[in-house]
Amino acid sequence: MRQSTLAALASGALLLLPSPPGIAGPGAHGPGGEHLDGPAQVLSAGSSVPRVEAKSETFELVARIDGGALSILIDRYDTNEPVLEANVEVEVGSLKQKATFRREQGDYAVTDPKLVALASSPGSHALVFTVNAGKDSDLLEGTIQIAAHARPGTATALGSYTSIAAWIGGGVLVIGGVGAFLRRRRARNPAFMGGLR
Repeated sequence: MRQSTLAALASGALLLLPSPPGIAGPGAHGPGGEHLDGPAQVLSAGSSVPRVEAKSETFELVARIDGGALSILIDRYDTNEPVLEANVEVEVGSLKQKATFRREQGDYAVTDPKLVALASSPGSHALVFTVNAGKDSDLLEGTIQIAAHARPGTATALGSYTSIAAWIGGGVLVIGGVGAFLRRRRARNPAFMGGLR
């Protein structure tokens, strides 16, 4: 059998494997722009970074802990229009800190080590966001839950890499199995599809 035929068989075998895990970015809306109606707390076992979603009649936001900072994206609830250059404060427990607007990312960041450490520690943490944008002002509340074994960017990210590695390993095993099967067929019947060349 020609090498091109062997490659085609191996590629076909790979199609039988389950799809690799998808990677989704944070957002306060679904893929069609609809508002998400779930509870204002999100941290799944497959997430690479802890995050929280909160909404009010005026604003909605997604905040996530990543790179030693609490990053916050805010938009208007009715129009999905990004809220830029607003005054934003974040409160966790007894700690309160003003967020800095980062124009290049379009988000607000809290980098105070004590506040980020508290929000990142294992357990359930209530976050209160005060947003003042022009004539509009509102309080948004959400809860972030951090598993005892999960540290941002380590344990949960490692789980994602392990899943991808398992998927690749499965593909290698399938290709090896197809090759071994074809070699055995050729050994038993040298005329099998002209033999391997």
